[in-house]
Amino acid sequence: MVAAARATAATDAETLVPAQAAPRSARPAGPAQRHARPVITELRLSAFGRHRGAAFPIGPVTLFAGPSGSGKSQVLDAYAALAGLGAGATLEEAFPDPAARIPERAVPDAQQRRGFRLGCTVDGPAGPVRLDLAVQAEPTLRIAGERLSQDGQVLFATALRDPGRRSVQAAWLTGGAVGVTRAPLPDDRLGTALLPLRVAGSTAGQRKVLAAAEQVIVALRSVFACDPRPDRMRAPVPQGAGRLLGDCANLADVLRRTRHECGTRHALLAEAARTGCAGPVAALDVRVHEGGGAVTAVLDRGPGRPATELARLGAGELRFLALALVLLTGPGVLDMDPAAELLSAQQALTVLADGLDRGLDARQGGELLRLALLSCGRGHVRLVAAVGEGTAAATRRLEGVSVVDLSP
Repeated sequence: MVAAARATAATDAETLVPAQAAPRSARPAGPAQRHARPVITELRLSAFGRHRGAAFPIGPVTLFAGPSGSGKSQVLDAYAALAGLGAGATLEEAFPDPAARIPERAVPDAQQRRGFRLGCTVDGPAGPVRLDLAVQAEPTLRIAGERLSQDGQVLFATALRDPGRRSVQAAWLTGGAVGVTRAPLPDDRLGTALLPLRVAGSTAGQRKVLAAAEQVIVALRSVFACDPRPDRMRAPVPQGAGRLLGDCANLADVLRRTRHECGTRHALLAEAARTGCAGPVAALDVRVHEGGGAVTAVLDRGPGRPATELARLGAGELRFLALALVLLTGPGVLDMDPAAELLSAQQALTVLADGLDRGLDARQGGELLRLALLSCGRGHVRLVAAVGEGTAAATRRLEGVSVVDLSP
């Protein structure tokens, strides 16, 4: 499988033909269909774990459903790995357990090589752009081939030519008298993310390559993977920058910040807490411990009622509050590093949540979806999540929500 992918990538790196037959999903959308902000509109897992030749459309709110073992977490892991690579992570950081991503019963080639393939389509001002990646997982983890294409034209491609070298041969469209530029690139990083450092943009061909690459990188870097851990959210936390971690362990410190800097969003979160938390909720507040060090978040129960520390809340209530905060905030409040080349208003934050409804009751799950539709309807936030079959059944006919069923 990897050998075939490598051969394909080698051919692409040699030719970079201007007009290949384009998959239907890769053709540019018309002006009315084109997204104003770079967003991933399709995730492809052609050989990744249990997924074979799968293409998943990604909308503003996309929920993956199916029984245990159907591959929901694998889909979100693939999305998160692409996002990490787009942000500059190495293959080892993006795939800490690469052997688990090799398709079951995949047969190694003569050199004992096995791997997996994944890709995505990113739509935006430049039109739909495809990114496809072949990864060799065994015997060593490295990129076997990468391809960036648009409307059937290969703009950038890499190929693993010499297994003895820790590099791939890259080629990208130049145009003019040169046609194609070739250079070695590291075999453990996404080449598309390195293009802005290597391409001058002095020709029409180079500018097309840069526009496509930058659109893909902006979309991949605008991703926040979130999995709240209630066991880590109960203890007082030191005051810091107030940027929410992926496990939401510093929720109290972030609430301290939003209370002072984001009054409107903080009020919306308090309103959501009235639905998702048991008992009356007048407001969300924080207590600064003696000495001005650690902070503890509390639910203000109203006049004459003692406040309740978040440490005393149930696991479902804590997960609900953390996920609601994520959906109501933005990159400036989340521990992420979005692309600096565009203003935040020109980027769409994608929240990845594996087990969105884990530990939540129907009331809490419904309120989270209401917040998701409210935030995603404005185009600034998108939600990609794995949910249980109960949540999926309740939302299949809900306008604005796409449910992808992974049942066998």
